[in-house]
Amino acid sequence: MLSFLRNNLRWLGGGLLLTFASAFGQTWFISLFAVFIKDQHGLSDGSWGSLYTAATLASAGLMFWRGGMADSVPLSRLAPMVALVFALAALGMAWAPSVAVLGLSLFLLRFCGQGMFSHIAMTAMGRWFEARRGQAVSITTLGHPAGEILMPLLVVLLIGILGWQGTWLLVAALLVLGVAPLLCWLLAEGRDPVGQAARIQSPGLLGRQWQRRDAVRHWLLPALLPVLLTPGFITTVIFFHQAHIAQVKGWTLAEMAPGYTAFGLSTVVAAFAAGWAADRFGAPRLLPGLLVPMGLGVALIAPSESVTGWYLALAVVGMTQGMAGSLWGVLFPVLYGTAHLGAIRSLATTIMVVSTAIGPGITGILIDGGIGFPAQAAVMGAWCAVMALWCWMITLRVQRDLNPA
Repeated sequence: MLSFLRNNLRWLGGGLLLTFASAFGQTWFISLFAVFIKDQHGLSDGSWGSLYTAATLASAGLMFWRGGMADSVPLSRLAPMVALVFALAALGMAWAPSVAVLGLSLFLLRFCGQGMFSHIAMTAMGRWFEARRGQAVSITTLGHPAGEILMPLLVVLLIGILGWQGTWLLVAALLVLGVAPLLCWLLAEGRDPVGQAARIQSPGLLGRQWQRRDAVRHWLLPALLPVLLTPGFITTVIFFHQAHIAQVKGWTLAEMAPGYTAFGLSTVVAAFAAGWAADRFGAPRLLPGLLVPMGLGVALIAPSESVTGWYLALAVVGMTQGMAGSLWGVLFPVLYGTAHLGAIRSLATTIMVVSTAIGPGITGILIDGGIGFPAQAAVMGAWCAVMALWCWMITLRVQRDLNPA
């Protein structure tokens, strides 16, 4: 591992920087400013949530349309360009004289952060590595939990020192003066995959290089749709409704805070374990186990009376989140090849972004209708069990297509 890190530090560092900096466009980061934004613009919880959902859905649409740039534009140019747009969005959050400008800024934050930064990182790892692709992806995805663990407290401190608008200005400066130049340097050189059977354009199912239109018509991608939607949906709604959960359970948000550390740490461990297992046993074989931890974790929320149950629930849910980050990064090159990987991954990323947009709205309506989140969590756990069986059936057929007689 140390030799692998030393020999590939440039490329792994670029991917890690992308996933870490994507934090500025993630739900949990933006939510740290929600109180100030709502007060500044006179927004209610409902109007703020609706604006956020609309911006996220719009970013998913643009992601579907323009995500294929990762195939046609050199990543050394694409990533810094996205970083500059990202910085413009952060400036918009600080300035925003109207709700319209706020909505546009949210749209760009979501597109650049949750969308393109993560998309570019995973596309690069899938294309540049083959023999140890799982390890490369798992190392790169560490940027996500690192941001979740390190940034919240730092941001709270910065808001106290600089104010919430000053903090967004600092984010913009970091993106322009730090992230963009570093990405130019780290991604300046591409990398050819190496390994026993390495080929620059590695084929996928049936020995083909799949284009996005072909993948959409094939049975596999529609079959994977509910599996792609589930982790983002469940994780987002758990975070989004934490105040409601606290009220129902009689906990305080301060008591619940250590659960996020447990979530982040289990994400890191699971990402490494999944990356190693994908290289050792093949990514398709991991698919049936992907949603099992999340199902167990979210189901634990319903009966938990002590806040320690919350810690355990988030730790187990984090296992799926870590596995998902590594698994999708390895699985899509295996299934569809690397020639058009950016276009196909952009579709998958769009689906995941949509799941984070619709989750809070659907579950919020159910809560307003008298169905509390703990009760919903039990149903989500059962859904994950059904999806685990579904994934097992998908894997059986995928193995046949990967190894035709």
